[in-house]
This record gives sequence, C-alpha cells and structure tokens, in this order.
Amino acid sequence: MFRSRVVTLGVAALVLTACGGGGGEQPQKKTELTLYNDKGAWTKYFDEMGALSKQSIGLGMKPTGYTDSAQYQAFIKASFRTDVKPDLFTWQTGGMLEEIVRQKQVAETTDIWQQAIQAGDLSKDLQPYYTIGGKQYCVPMNVAYWGMFYNKKIFDKYGLEAPETWDDLIKVADTLKKNNVKAFYHTSVLFSFVWFEQLLAGSDPDLYDRLSTGQAKYTDPGVVQVMEKWKSLIDAGYFINPGDKTDPGDVLKNGKAAMVSFGTWFNTSMTQRDLKAGEDYDFFVIPNVNPALPKTSMIFESGPLCSLTKGADPAANKKYLQWWTTAEAQEKWATSRGDVSANPKVSIADKALGTVTKDAGSGKYRLVNRYFEATPPPVLTAALDGFGKFVTEPGSYKEVLDTIQKAADEYWSTHQ
Repeated sequence: MFRSRVVTLGVAALVLTACGGGGGEQPQKKTELTLYNDKGAWTKYFDEMGALSKQSIGLGMKPTGYTDSAQYQAFIKASFRTDVKPDLFTWQTGGMLEEIVRQKQVAETTDIWQQAIQAGDLSKDLQPYYTIGGKQYCVPMNVAYWGMFYNKKIFDKYGLEAPETWDDLIKVADTLKKNNVKAFYHTSVLFSFVWFEQLLAGSDPDLYDRLSTGQAKYTDPGVVQVMEKWKSLIDAGYFINPGDKTDPGDVLKNGKAAMVSFGTWFNTSMTQRDLKAGEDYDFFVIPNVNPALPKTSMIFESGPLCSLTKGADPAANKKYLQWWTTAEAQEKWATSRGDVSANPKVSIADKALGTVTKDAGSGKYRLVNRYFEATPPPVLTAALDGFGKFVTEPGSYKEVLDTIQKAADEYWSTHQ
C-alpha cells in the first residue's frame, strides 16, 4: 500500500537535530526526496513542484498522497517507529504539531524562519502557529482564509448579491429556499465542525478562544446558543443532506447547493473543474452573526510542511524547506492551484482571493485559528463525532455538548 504514489482509501481526504545550534551540518546526499501528504488530489501540483525544485536547486521531490486523514496520521505516527520514513510530510498546527514535537520527532526550523522573515519570504504573523517552546518547527506548506464560495450563475439567476451582514445572508438563503435551491453544503464526516466554528467565531470569538484552551466549557450558555442557532438553520431547510457523498466541488458546480464554506484552498477544486472565478463562481467573507463585534471574524489555517528529527538526509530536507518558502517556489505553488500564498511577495491573480489576502494581512479581520488546529486532539475526536451526529440528529445537541465536554474535562485535568 505504501509503495503507490497515491494512496486512495476512500473517505475524504528535517533538518538538523537542532537547526539553530551545535555541530556542523552534514553534506547533502539525496537528489530526490519523498513527500508524504494527506492531499492526494494535489499530486499533480506536488509533481510540478518536484520538477521545479529539481531544476532550481538540484533536488527533486516525489509525492505520496493520501485521501483519508485518519489513515494518513496513523502512517506518519507509525513511521516514528519503523524504517518506512518520509523525508518530508504534511501535518497540522496546534495540538497535533505540539504532540509530535514533544515526542522529539520533528526537526527544528528556527533558523529557516529567521532567514525567511528577514528576506520578506514569511510573515511574523504566521510564526506563532509554528512556535513551540520558543522554537519553530516546520514551514508553511500553505495558508488559507475561510469564507463562502458561491455559484455565481445561481446568484445572478435570482438577483442575489454577496451578503454584507448576517441578516443579508439569511435573506439570500430564504430566496433560494423559495426557489427550491439548497443554500448551504455541510457534511457529517471530517468537516462536520465547519458551521460550529463559523457560528461561534462570528458570535463570540473570545468564547471561541477560551473554549480551545479549556477556560470555557461546551455546556456554557454561549456555546449552547450557537448550537441552537445552528439547529435553527438546519430546521429551516437551508442545508443539503449531510450524508450526501457528492464531492463539494461538484455540489457547487452542479448547483446542488448554492454556497460552500471552505478555506481558500477550495479554489483549487474550482480550477480543476475548469470553472472561472467571477463568472461561474465567486467568494465572499462570511459576515458575523453578532453585528456589534468590532471586526469580522475570519477562520484562518496554515498547514505545515515538516521533516523528521532523524531524517535520512537532514541537509537535503533543510535545503528543500528553505527553498519552499522562497518567492520562486511559492509563486509556482500558488499559481498552479489558483490559491493564496504564505509568501507576502507573491501576488494573487484571483481578484476576490487577492483582496481577502491583502485585507487579512492588514489587520482588517480578526483571524481565528481553525477549530481543527485550535482544539486538542482528544477533544477534537469527540467533537467531530459529536457534530457528525448532530447534523443528522439536530435535536441531540445537548447530549453532543455533554459528550464533548466529558472529553475536554478529561484532557484538561492533565494539561495546563
């Protein structure tokens, strides 16, 4: 199974021992690196990056992509104990990265960050997401800002415009409902958390942050109210069947739902379907539920590209990670996928995404760490299961919150 270039399992989806210190670096031995990732659909783009890196720095890269997140994580963790080890691998920030850093499995990248920030290739705003114990680990494989992709032809057909307030969004949903069009996509697997994070961050982002650090409970009134709001949207008939297995890219293209909430990386799904931004589809920032908030809350994520502490060729791994942050590499990476970039020097061709990227970098929005990264892994597991149950049984929300809180109590009783 692990020999294949793309491992499809069907459900959805370093450097020196201490980069900043100590002994001399060993010379590079490898001419091609393996990059294991949980983005099997992006194999084409990883291949293009491997060809460019071979030409640019004499170091190629061969991707092995998974589409099942749980199987991928199991493989990476197993590689810590076996001889089947990736040179490079993708991961998540937050608790999942901290977990494997504490196990001393991830190579430090502090000096790469220092050099990249000085060169203007990485922003200091990203650094905290990669900092554990005062040191940096991995580099940004990608960044993404979350909002709403919408089928522009459906909007045009019914005279709809991108909403500026939450009330506007509900009016759009009501108009679509009257015309027998489902407004929103949601799912009971993996991305079951999307509407929870959006509603909570757009209602009370401080509560959202406290929840992620154990300073608030899932049974607190503000969280209960968010679940009731979510339930009211489901009860209103705005969503498609959460058990629908149609790829969300096809959901939007075919009009099964008029709107899909995802990170800017979803733009790749649109370009893969030969759809044109501004003509076939477009993107808007989701308005706050609470209009009194001083800034619009925007969900943000950044996916790390990492290497192991005991990699086969630390010098080659480091060379590749350094190159990945450069404008040359990021221009190719962003342009090929039609996405945004972690490198501030890279211009974004898509007008809507370019505006969002510029505004997010200027402080216009309150950036909120994506729930998947902000939540400790044991709590996240319980929450994903709980939200998956909720979207199919909306009346179970209190039971779901109680179950998630039990997992949170257990976790935070042993973690500060």
